[in-house]
Amino acid sequence: MLDKEGIAKRIAKEVKDGYYVNLGIGIPTLVANYIPENIDVVLQSENGLLGMGPFPFEGEEDPDTINAGKQTITKLPGSAVFDSALSFGMIRAKKVNLTILGAMEVSENGDIANWKIPGKMVKGMGGAMDLVASAENIIVAMQHVNKAGESKLLPNCTLPLTGVNCVKKIVTELAVLDVLPDGGFKLLERAPGVTVEDIEKATAGKLIVEGEVPEMVI
Repeated sequence: MLDKEGIAKRIAKEVKDGYYVNLGIGIPTLVANYIPENIDVVLQSENGLLGMGPFPFEGEEDPDTINAGKQTITKLPGSAVFDSALSFGMIRAKKVNLTILGAMEVSENGDIANWKIPGKMVKGMGGAMDLVASAENIIVAMQHVNKAGESKLLPNCTLPLTGVNCVKKIVTELAVLDVLPDGGFKLLERAPGVTVEDIEKATAGKLIVEGEVPEMVI
Protein backbone atom coordinates (compact mmCIF):
# COMPACT_ATOMS: atom_id res chain seq x y z
CA MET A 1 0.00 0.00 0.00
CA LEU A 2 1.34 3.43 -0.94
CA ASP A 3 1.50 6.57 1.14
CA LYS A 4 0.81 9.99 -0.40
CA GLU A 5 4.44 10.36 -1.46
CA GLY A 6 4.25 6.99 -3.21
CA ILE A 7 1.13 8.04 -5.12
CA ALA A 8 2.93 11.20 -6.25
CA LYS A 9 6.02 9.23 -7.33
CA ARG A 10 3.91 6.90 -9.47
CA ILE A 11 2.01 9.76 -11.10
CA ALA A 12 5.29 11.51 -11.92
CA LYS A 13 5.99 8.62 -14.30
CA GLU A 14 3.00 9.75 -16.38
CA VAL A 15 4.56 13.15 -17.07
CA LYS A 16 6.18 13.32 -20.51
CA ASP A 17 8.96 15.45 -21.95
CA GLY A 18 7.69 18.83 -23.17
CA TYR A 19 4.47 18.74 -21.15
CA TYR A 20 2.86 21.74 -19.49
CA VAL A 21 1.29 20.33 -16.32
CA ASN A 22 -1.16 21.78 -13.79
CA LEU A 23 -0.97 20.37 -10.27
CA GLY A 24 -4.10 20.55 -8.13
CA ILE A 25 -4.30 20.95 -4.36
CA GLY A 26 -3.36 18.05 -2.08
CA ILE A 27 -1.45 14.98 -3.21
CA PRO A 28 -0.88 16.38 -6.74
CA THR A 29 1.38 19.16 -5.39
CA LEU A 30 3.84 16.46 -4.24
CA VAL A 31 4.40 15.42 -7.86
CA ALA A 32 6.66 18.48 -8.26
CA ASN A 33 9.23 16.73 -6.06
CA TYR A 34 9.49 13.66 -8.30
CA ILE A 35 9.68 14.90 -11.90
CA PRO A 36 12.43 12.83 -13.60
CA GLU A 37 15.59 14.86 -14.18
CA ASN A 38 15.96 13.68 -17.78
CA ILE A 39 12.78 15.37 -19.04
CA ASP A 40 11.85 19.00 -19.58
CA VAL A 41 8.49 19.82 -17.99
CA VAL A 42 6.85 23.14 -17.11
CA LEU A 43 4.58 23.08 -14.06
CA GLN A 44 1.76 25.60 -14.04
CA SER A 45 0.03 26.92 -10.93
CA GLU A 46 -3.36 28.49 -11.59
CA ASN A 47 -2.70 31.41 -9.24
CA GLY A 48 -0.19 32.68 -11.83
CA LEU A 49 3.10 30.83 -12.25
CA LEU A 50 4.87 28.90 -14.99
CA GLY A 51 8.02 27.05 -13.95
CA MET A 52 7.09 25.84 -10.49
CA GLY A 53 9.80 23.80 -8.77
CA PRO A 54 9.81 21.40 -5.81
CA PHE A 55 8.94 22.44 -2.27
CA PRO A 56 11.64 24.55 -0.57
CA PHE A 57 13.87 23.22 2.16
CA GLU A 58 13.04 24.28 5.71
CA GLY A 59 14.30 27.80 6.33
CA GLU A 60 14.36 28.70 2.63
CA GLU A 61 10.64 29.41 2.24
CA ASP A 62 9.48 32.62 0.54
CA PRO A 63 5.98 33.50 1.80
CA ASP A 64 5.31 35.44 -1.40
CA THR A 65 5.91 32.39 -3.60
CA ILE A 66 3.02 29.95 -3.19
CA ASN A 67 0.98 27.46 -5.17
CA ALA A 68 -2.81 27.35 -5.54
CA GLY A 69 -3.05 25.57 -2.20
CA LYS A 70 -1.12 28.42 -0.49
CA GLN A 71 1.92 26.20 0.14
CA THR A 72 5.33 27.80 -0.27
CA ILE A 73 7.12 26.60 -3.41
CA THR A 74 10.23 27.30 -5.45
CA LYS A 75 10.60 28.83 -8.90
CA LEU A 76 12.88 27.30 -11.50
CA PRO A 77 15.22 29.36 -13.72
CA GLY A 78 13.18 30.90 -16.54
CA SER A 79 9.93 30.86 -14.57
CA ALA A 80 7.27 33.51 -15.15
CA VAL A 81 4.78 35.12 -12.75
CA PHE A 82 1.53 36.71 -13.95
CA ASP A 83 -2.05 37.34 -12.87
CA SER A 84 -4.67 34.64 -12.49
CA ALA A 85 -6.66 35.94 -15.47
CA LEU A 86 -3.78 35.07 -17.81
CA SER A 87 -3.32 31.75 -16.01
CA PHE A 88 -6.95 30.77 -16.56
CA GLY A 89 -6.70 31.95 -20.15
CA MET A 90 -3.99 29.33 -20.63
CA ILE A 91 -6.19 26.67 -19.05
CA ARG A 92 -9.32 27.54 -21.01
CA ALA A 93 -7.34 27.73 -24.26
CA LYS A 94 -6.17 24.13 -23.65
CA LYS A 95 -2.49 25.06 -23.40
CA VAL A 96 -2.03 22.64 -20.48
CA ASN A 97 -1.18 19.07 -21.60
CA LEU A 98 -1.88 17.28 -18.33
CA THR A 99 -3.92 18.12 -15.25
CA ILE A 100 -3.37 16.21 -12.00
CA LEU A 101 -6.17 16.63 -9.45
CA GLY A 102 -7.20 15.28 -6.09
CA ALA A 103 -10.72 13.94 -5.63
CA MET A 104 -13.19 12.90 -2.97
CA GLU A 105 -15.07 10.64 -5.40
CA VAL A 106 -14.74 9.40 -8.98
CA SER A 107 -17.48 7.50 -10.81
CA GLU A 108 -16.97 4.58 -13.19
CA ASN A 109 -17.78 6.83 -16.15
CA GLY A 110 -15.16 9.44 -15.22
CA ASP A 111 -17.22 11.97 -13.27
CA ILE A 112 -15.29 13.73 -10.51
CA ALA A 113 -16.37 15.31 -7.22
CA ASN A 114 -13.57 17.21 -5.54
CA TRP A 115 -14.75 20.53 -4.19
CA LYS A 116 -17.65 20.32 -1.74
CA ILE A 117 -19.12 18.16 1.00
CA PRO A 118 -22.67 19.41 1.74
CA GLY A 119 -22.96 20.95 5.17
CA LYS A 120 -19.25 21.70 5.50
CA MET A 121 -17.63 25.10 5.09
CA VAL A 122 -15.58 25.41 1.90
CA LYS A 123 -13.54 28.26 0.43
CA GLY A 124 -15.03 27.73 -3.01
CA MET A 125 -14.43 25.71 -6.13
CA GLY A 126 -11.23 27.52 -7.04
CA GLY A 127 -9.92 26.52 -10.45
CA ALA A 128 -11.23 22.97 -10.40
CA MET A 129 -14.22 23.49 -12.71
CA ASP A 130 -12.16 25.37 -15.31
CA LEU A 131 -9.55 22.63 -15.23
CA VAL A 132 -11.95 19.72 -15.71
CA ALA A 133 -13.91 21.58 -18.38
CA SER A 134 -10.80 22.41 -20.41
CA ALA A 135 -8.29 19.62 -19.80
CA GLU A 136 -8.09 16.74 -22.26
CA ASN A 137 -5.94 14.56 -20.01
CA ILE A 138 -6.84 14.34 -16.31
CA ILE A 139 -5.16 12.03 -13.82
CA VAL A 140 -6.61 11.82 -10.32
CA ALA A 141 -4.47 11.26 -7.24
CA MET A 142 -6.66 10.06 -4.38
CA GLN A 143 -7.21 7.62 -1.55
CA HIS A 144 -9.09 4.51 -2.67
CA VAL A 145 -11.29 4.47 0.44
CA ASN A 146 -12.40 7.10 2.95
CA LYS A 147 -11.67 7.14 6.69
CA ALA A 148 -14.61 4.79 7.28
CA GLY A 149 -13.18 2.28 4.82
CA GLU A 150 -15.85 3.03 2.19
CA SER A 151 -14.92 3.09 -1.48
CA LYS A 152 -14.39 6.41 -3.24
CA LEU A 153 -14.46 4.75 -6.68
CA LEU A 154 -18.20 4.48 -7.24
CA PRO A 155 -20.88 3.60 -9.79
CA ASN A 156 -22.07 7.22 -9.42
CA CYS A 157 -20.72 10.10 -7.37
CA THR A 158 -22.80 11.07 -4.35
CA LEU A 159 -21.17 14.46 -3.77
CA PRO A 160 -21.69 17.59 -5.92
CA LEU A 161 -19.92 17.12 -9.24
CA THR A 162 -17.00 19.17 -10.47
CA GLY A 163 -17.00 17.65 -13.97
CA VAL A 164 -18.50 14.79 -15.98
CA ASN A 165 -16.85 12.13 -18.13
CA CYS A 166 -13.45 13.76 -17.78
CA VAL A 167 -11.12 11.56 -15.69
CA LYS A 168 -8.78 9.36 -17.73
CA LYS A 169 -6.63 7.66 -15.07
CA ILE A 170 -6.58 7.22 -11.29
CA VAL A 171 -3.67 6.45 -8.97
CA THR A 172 -4.51 5.44 -5.39
CA GLU A 173 -2.68 3.84 -2.49
CA LEU A 174 -3.84 0.48 -3.89
CA ALA A 175 -3.76 0.66 -7.66
CA VAL A 176 -3.42 2.37 -11.02
CA LEU A 177 -6.64 2.32 -13.03
CA ASP A 178 -7.84 3.59 -16.39
CA VAL A 179 -11.37 4.94 -16.74
CA LEU A 180 -12.72 3.33 -19.91
CA PRO A 181 -14.70 5.38 -22.46
CA ASP A 182 -17.71 3.06 -22.12
CA GLY A 183 -17.47 2.97 -18.31
CA GLY A 184 -15.60 1.00 -15.72
CA PHE A 185 -12.28 1.07 -13.90
CA LYS A 186 -9.69 -1.08 -15.69
CA LEU A 187 -7.05 -2.31 -13.29
CA LEU A 188 -3.56 -1.70 -14.69
CA GLU A 189 -1.23 -2.11 -11.70
CA ARG A 190 -1.29 -3.20 -8.07
CA ALA A 191 0.56 -1.36 -5.31
CA PRO A 192 3.37 -3.38 -3.70
CA GLY A 193 1.93 -6.02 -1.39
CA VAL A 194 -1.65 -5.43 -2.55
CA THR A 195 -3.67 -8.24 -4.16
CA VAL A 196 -6.33 -8.02 -6.83
CA GLU A 197 -8.82 -9.21 -4.21
CA ASP A 198 -7.89 -6.26 -1.96
CA ILE A 199 -8.66 -3.87 -4.81
CA GLU A 200 -11.92 -5.62 -5.67
CA LYS A 201 -13.11 -5.26 -2.06
CA ALA A 202 -12.19 -1.55 -2.03
CA THR A 203 -13.88 -0.67 -5.34
CA ALA A 204 -17.64 -0.11 -5.40
CA GLY A 205 -17.77 0.80 -9.09
CA LYS A 206 -17.35 -1.62 -11.99
CA LEU A 207 -13.82 -3.05 -11.85
CA ILE A 208 -12.37 -4.71 -14.95
CA VAL A 209 -9.52 -7.17 -14.46
CA GLU A 210 -7.90 -8.74 -17.47
CA GLY A 211 -5.12 -11.32 -17.17
CA GLU A 212 -2.19 -10.99 -14.79
CA VAL A 213 -2.03 -7.57 -13.15
CA PRO A 214 1.58 -6.43 -12.59
CA GLU A 215 2.86 -4.87 -9.39
CA MET A 216 3.49 -1.15 -9.53
CA VAL A 217 7.09 0.03 -9.99
CA ILE A 218 7.82 3.27 -8.11
